[in-house]
Amino acid sequence: MLEDSYHLLFPLAASVLFACGLLFLKRATLEGANPWTVSLVANLWAATLFSGFWFLESEPVNVWLLWQPALVAVFYISGQMGTFFAITHGDVSIAAPLFGIKVLLVAILATLIGGQSLPAAIWLAATLATVGIALVQWTGSGTHSRIGYTILSAMAASTSFSIFDVLVQRFCASPIAAWSTGRFLPIMFWFVAGFSTVFLVGFQREKFALPAVRRSLLIGGLLIGLQALCIVFTLSAFGDAPRVNVVYSMRGIWGVLLAWGAALIWGGSEADLSRKKMVFRLGGALLITISVVIAILFG
Repeated sequence: MLEDSYHLLFPLAASVLFACGLLFLKRATLEGANPWTVSLVANLWAATLFSGFWFLESEPVNVWLLWQPALVAVFYISGQMGTFFAITHGDVSIAAPLFGIKVLLVAILATLIGGQSLPAAIWLAATLATVGIALVQWTGSGTHSRIGYTILSAMAASTSFSIFDVLVQRFCASPIAAWSTGRFLPIMFWFVAGFSTVFLVGFQREKFALPAVRRSLLIGGLLIGLQALCIVFTLSAFGDAPRVNVVYSMRGIWGVLLAWGAALIWGGSEADLSRKKMVFRLGGALLITISVVIAILFG
C-alpha cells in the first residue's frame, strides 16, 4: 500500500504549514486583527498561489459548468467563517474538539456523495483521528458559555469543509469529473477571492498599516495559502479524501507542540500544562499517529 501513498506527503506538509500559519495569525489577532481582515488576506494569498495552475494547461473552459467551482468556493468561505465565529464568539474549549469531527464527516460524505466504498481500515482510522483530535485540543477550562452557538458554528464549519473536500474530489478526480486540476483550482479560488471582497466592509486598514500586524498577517496568510495548495491539489489530482484528512489531522499535534514551544520562549499558559491535560494530549497524539499508520498501510 505504500506505493499508493506517496501523495499523502502533501497533506502531511499541509498539517505543518497550517500549524505554523495559525501561530502567525494568532499573533495578529492578539494585536486586534478581526476575522474579516484575516480571511481577506488569507484568501487573496490563496487566489494568487492557485493562479499558477492556470498556466499548466490550455484546454478551454466550459462556461456552463462554472457553477461547480462557484459552489465549492461558497463551501470554502462558509467553513472559514464558521471556524472564525466559533473561535472568536463561542467557547474555544468546546469548538476546538468539535472541529475534529471533519475527519469522520469526510468519510461519511465520500460514501454518500462521492459514491466511494471505503474499507473498514479507513473507518477505523477516521474514528481514531476524530477522538485523537478531540483529546489533543481539549482544554477542560472555561465556563462553557454559549454552548449552543459554539456547537452550531463548529459543526457548520466542519460540515462545510467536509463537503468542500468531497466536491473537489468529485468534480476533478472522479470517473465522472469534467474538470482538470489546471482549470478548476484557479477558477474556484478566483471565486473565493471575489466573494471575499465583501470582507472589505470589516477590513481594518489601520491595523494592517502597523508593521508587526502586517508582517504576521502576510506570513500567516501565505502559510495558510500554501497548506490549502497542498490539500486541494491532492484532492483534485488524486482524490482519496478520507485518507488525506486522516493524515491532515496531524496538524493538531504540530499545533500543540508549536504553541508549547512558543510559550516556553515568549511565555504563555501552554508552558504550564497540568498533568491531566498532558495525559489527554499525549493520548490524543498517540491515537492520531495510529490512525495515520492504519490509513497508509491498510487503507
